[in-house]
Amino acid sequence: MPVCKILDYGKMRFEAQKKKAANKKRQKTQEVKEIKMRPNIDTHDYLVKTKAMTKFFDRGDKVKVTIRFRGREMAHMDRGRDLLIRVKEDFAETTKVEFHPKTEGRLMTMVLAPK
Repeated sequence: MPVCKILDYGKMRFEAQKKKAANKKRQKTQEVKEIKMRPNIDTHDYLVKTKAMTKFFDRGDKVKVTIRFRGREMAHMDRGRDLLIRVKEDFAETTKVEFHPKTEGRLMTMVLAPK
């Protein structure tokens, strides 16, 4: 004996649409936040920047650390690389490096993502 269920197609479509919207609402998109520094940054300024980075990582965002070189600072690219290594070591237990430090003209960038 065949059994069938009669249903309202409009109601079914509406419920599927609501379910899809609820799933989309729960989804967390990961943003890339940028922190800009200079190679000869002072300790307090560095601490302020790292505090902001910690907030971004807690929210689940990626952070792009950019070091900008101006004028004669271009002769001291090693200072910028040391600064990025310092940032990487400070956040070693909570983050992973997505893009290692690379130089593009006057900018040196590195991307960190939360683990």
